[in-house]
Amino acid sequence: MTDYTDNKYSELFKNQKSQHLQVGNTTYKERIKKLKNLKVALEKTYKQELRDALYKDFKKPTLETDLTEIYPVIDEINFVKKHLKSWLKRQKVDTPISLLGSSSWIKNESKGVCLIISPWNFPVNLTFGPLVSAIAAGNTVILKPSEMTPHTSKVMSKIVSALFNENEIALVEGEVEVSQELLKLPFNHIFFTGSPQVGKIVMKSAAEHLTSVTLELGGKSPAIIDDSSNLDKAVKKIIFGKFLNAGQTCIAPDYLFINENIKPQFVNSFKKQLNEFYTENVSNSNSFGRIVNKKHFDRLRGYLEDAKSRNAEIAIGGTSEEKDNFIEPTLVFNAEEDSELMQNEIFGPILPVKTYTSISRVLEDINSREKPLALYIFSKNKKVIGEIINNTRAGSTCINHNLLQFLNHNLPFGGANNSGIGKSHGYFGFLEFTNQRSVLKQHTLSAVDLLTPPYSSFKQKLVDLTIKWF
Repeated sequence: MTDYTDNKYSELFKNQKSQHLQVGNTTYKERIKKLKNLKVALEKTYKQELRDALYKDFKKPTLETDLTEIYPVIDEINFVKKHLKSWLKRQKVDTPISLLGSSSWIKNESKGVCLIISPWNFPVNLTFGPLVSAIAAGNTVILKPSEMTPHTSKVMSKIVSALFNENEIALVEGEVEVSQELLKLPFNHIFFTGSPQVGKIVMKSAAEHLTSVTLELGGKSPAIIDDSSNLDKAVKKIIFGKFLNAGQTCIAPDYLFINENIKPQFVNSFKKQLNEFYTENVSNSNSFGRIVNKKHFDRLRGYLEDAKSRNAEIAIGGTSEEKDNFIEPTLVFNAEEDSELMQNEIFGPILPVKTYTSISRVLEDINSREKPLALYIFSKNKKVIGEIINNTRAGSTCINHNLLQFLNHNLPFGGANNSGIGKSHGYFGFLEFTNQRSVLKQHTLSAVDLLTPPYSSFKQKLVDLTIKWF
């Protein structure tokens, strides 16, 4: 038995472990009741507190809070309410004729004690979204939100303590050391959202206990606009997807390819649409947020300085205000391939643009990098769309828009390799937190019972017939 008595959170973990079978045997109605209580908390009781907290943490506009933090969780709850009863039913499967006299089924059972480590960029969405799946699957859960959004974490802690017994669901706050201590415990499943670098640390810790993991990571998600697309519409959608949450979105377009023929029109359209969204003075717009802290502000400003020192062209924007952690929406051309802008996930309101004349060169560029979390295509050309999808690999793709694939709970959400392991949302999120237990029940004498030792030539003939015909 694992000895973890010296861990600060061992008592909490032990208590949840002692409850996990009881929680795992709850009915779908009992689980739905918990989700309904969470929905009321988000939709009514704590809605304004969450809005205020997110504004305090990084000036997130109220509409963005409602649209990207609260709505997705409520929508996830509504989806689970509609389908959970069927998900929990035993799933009958065929049994081969060689096992005549038996029946088989799959039981979706809870994994046990789960750890959810969530990031700062969408703290409510990416904490409570996975929690919905974990509750639906019947697990006990410890939540560890990011220390970078303390006001929001405080409100979420209030919500969790008000709705749940900590022996079932608990939220712990604190710095990175808290996550390090939690990762020492033998959880049955860990759901982590964050960077690939930290994802490797989580996976290494999980390996110590052979704990299963879901890793929602990130990377450089490309977008492509070809000359068949409606340019103004494409630009409007790119600006929305890129600068939502001040660019701090894991599935935001990280860099953009445009056909060389449309560069002048693209820049003009970009300027016009930016002004319509945020006015000419973006820092005064109540529709544009801020960088979460000085560390990330300095990182982003460093990326820009590095690009400029290598003769990159700042076509739009480029200004910043340190006292407010504000960075203007910025468009960059001719960034060197080995620059920080092109090597690192940007996670901010800076968009490098590369021009192309051949789609094959675009595919070479994309395939020379790690598999992205998302890939976006703006085109009316079905042949081009098919060529891009068939000759690249990505966690998800959206055609003629961006980000929207995240909101469809019928689609699995997640990356591939460096951009993630496992899937979330809807049934796919439910499956991440369950063990698909196989069950076979023998009803009558089994043919296999005729093949037990001592072996004989007659039994060998039965095996030969089985191999040949069944």
